Parts: sequence; structure tokens; C-alpha cells
Amino acid sequence: MTTTRLSARAAIASLADPGSFVELPVPPRESPADGPLAWSGYDDSRARAELRTGERESVVTGTVRIGGHEATLISFEFGFLGGSLGERTGDRLEAAYSHARTHRLPLVSLIATGGSRMQEGMLALTQLQRVAGQSVLTRAAGLPQIAVLRDPTTGGGWATLGAGADVVLALPGAQVGFAGSRVRPADADPAAYTAEGQYAAGHVDAVVPAASLPATVTDWLRLLAAPRSTEPVEPPAALADASPPATGWEAVGQARHPDRPRARAYLDAYFALRLPLSGDRAGGTDPGMLCGFGLREGRAVAYAAQCGTATRPAGYRTAARVIRLADRLGIPVLTLVDTPGAANDAAAEHAGAGAAIADTFAAVAGAAVPVTTLLIGEGGSGGALALAAPGNTWVTPDSYFSVIAPELAAAILKRPADQAPATADQLRVRPQDLVALGVARGVVAARP
Repeated sequence: MTTTRLSARAAIASLADPGSFVELPVPPRESPADGPLAWSGYDDSRARAELRTGERESVVTGTVRIGGHEATLISFEFGFLGGSLGERTGDRLEAAYSHARTHRLPLVSLIATGGSRMQEGMLALTQLQRVAGQSVLTRAAGLPQIAVLRDPTTGGGWATLGAGADVVLALPGAQVGFAGSRVRPADADPAAYTAEGQYAAGHVDAVVPAASLPATVTDWLRLLAAPRSTEPVEPPAALADASPPATGWEAVGQARHPDRPRARAYLDAYFALRLPLSGDRAGGTDPGMLCGFGLREGRAVAYAAQCGTATRPAGYRTAARVIRLADRLGIPVLTLVDTPGAANDAAAEHAGAGAAIADTFAAVAGAAVPVTTLLIGEGGSGGALALAAPGNTWVTPDSYFSVIAPELAAAILKRPADQAPATADQLRVRPQDLVALGVARGVVAARP
């Protein structure tokens, strides 16, 4: 698939409310002839780039309104020396980040770059350190960073502004990767260096068609600008009008029923607007873990929701990533617990199941924002408990929580298989048992 390569200002115009873009002042810099390395012909190359694009550098920066929401904007001009980063580029990027922090604005980057500028050597490469430093300061200020990956997004631009953003969107067919097309191995799979390949590998949150991009960025800015609650959010209402189970085994049966409402139904009923975040940023995704941010009665809420499958390490890492992002942005969190347990196959162990679960426990325990948990189905051992908020976990009538599945408990105790129901009673796994034990605060009811 090929993409249309817009100029920096055309890319801005495709997103911005008409007439809202105001360019930031250009920081002054004296530069010797042919740049810091006296690279023969560099000045001529710059002059031709200026004539061709009408720009004096490879980025355009300013303030803008997108769907009525103000933001600081960075837009790369690929036609200016391949959108490469040099010292003057770094000056503009630093000024944009500083402006965002001073005025408490989100930062939106429209990236199209081939990497660092060879004609400036190591001084060009060190601009990545400047960008990383500015990104850290902006992150510490609690301001969101949204990246839009255009074609191409490679080299240091991908490894700083792109992959380092909180929300990473990409245009279909865009070339995305640290290695550009001229330096990657000849036998490399080209699909790995595309927006779609990076999405599949957990490095991009969404691949968004160009026609949908203005609405998607607007939704993200709307959501991230929404009021935050300092109180825990209320748990969702139960979606099934189930009766409290009489026995532990009945509780297990209700939670395992194939027609029981699942996470997606709960999220759709709870949120007026829901935007997903995908991937663990370490090479993996788990379709059994839904993560992102939503609007609940006009307020922003983050969510991480298990979908009833065995949760894989990538799922735990994605949940931990979103919980920490919410904590940094001051947004409360809702988690939905529903898993027979953590994936325990060899692939999961190789992918670091223990470390991923530990990191999720740590993210929940370390969150300064309030976390609310609803158990909506199976609560299988530590793989479920990792997402549960201590002291603020609620349960539905058709759920159960157990230290281990009753069948496995019976096997460990060397009991016959037909003793699993009696073992479930002994484990006290029913919703009402969990409340009596102090594990849960209460059983949520279905809305009238």
C-alpha cells in the first residue's frame, strides 16, 4: 500500500480547525558555512530544500485547535532533507515542548522523517537526547503526547517522538521502523517495517485511515482534556440478572457459562466514548486484554479489562502500561477481572509471565489515582488478582474468585475428580463469600 505524502503544512491543514494554526517563533542560531562539520555543499542542499518546500527547516511548530481543542503541534516536512533532524530542528522541537509545558497543552506530533542528518554528524544524533529530555520533562508535567506516524517514520524520529509518545497512531501503509529502507538487512521482511506490522507487534495503538484521523485525534484530545475525578469511579452495574449462587460449584458454573456477559459488553454499557490502546511496547499483544481510556458521565477514566481467556504476558504488560499512564495523567482507573488464570504454556513462560504479572501487581499497588475493580466472571488465582484493587474490588452475582480452580485444588489434595464441587464449597468462592471474607466490598446489582 502506498500513502500520500503531505507537506508539513498540508498535514497541519488536514487536522486543524481552519485559521487556528499559529506558528511558534523560530529560535535563533548562528551556523558556520556548510554547518558544524563544514560539510561541502551542505548550504547548497539546504538552499535547494528551502526553494523546493518553502520551509527553512525540517519541522514546522505552532499552536493549533483540533476539533476545538488547543494543542501544541509539531509537523515534519519530509521534503526538507528527508525530514531529518539537525541542530536547528532540535531547537524548534525543544521550543515546542517548552511551549506545551508553559501553557499546559497536549503535544501532537505529525512525524515524517528519515532520521538524523548526516551532514551534521554526531551533533545531529545528539538531538535525540534533547528530544528525549524534553519528552521526559513533558511527561513529568502530566501532559499527554500524541504521535501520528506518517510515511516514513524511521530512525531517531521513530525512536523518540514516535515510540516515546503516550498514544501512537499511524496512517495505513506508512513505513515505520528504526531501520530505514536503505540500511535494513536485504532479507528483512518488509511487513515488519510498516504501520500494520508495528501494530501487530504491539508498538502502535491504532492504524487510522487519513479520512478518520481528524475525528480520532479530536476524540483523544477531548478525552484527555475531560475533567478528572479524585474519587474512585463507581463499578459498572451487573449486566446479567443472576441470582446469588447457592453453592460454590454453582458459582463456578455461572461464571463459566458461555452466554455470560463479557468485558466488551460491560465497557460499551459503561462508557459514552471509548478509545483503545494496544500493545505492550515490547513486541506483544493480547486480544484477551482490552485497554484504553473512555468518557464516563463527562469524566475521563482509564480501563484494563480481561475478556475471559487466559491472560498472556503481553496483556499484563499492556495493562500495567495503561495504569501507569493514567496515574501520570491523574485519571482514575477501572479494571474488569475475568480470567481462568494466567497463561501457563511454554511460550508464556518464555515471554516472562512471572515478571509481567509482578509488574501489573506493582502498577496497581503504586497508583496514586483511585483504582476500581469489578469481577465479572472467573477470578482465577494470581492471574486475576493482579488486576484487582485492594480494598475497592466489587463482584457480580455471576462471578467467583478462588486461590485456584476447584478441579485443580482437588487434584493437589489428591481427591477424586468428583470432589471438585465439595472443594469449591470449602474454598468459599461465591460472591457473597468474597464479601464476607473482606475480599470484595459488595455484590453489584443489575440496573432496573
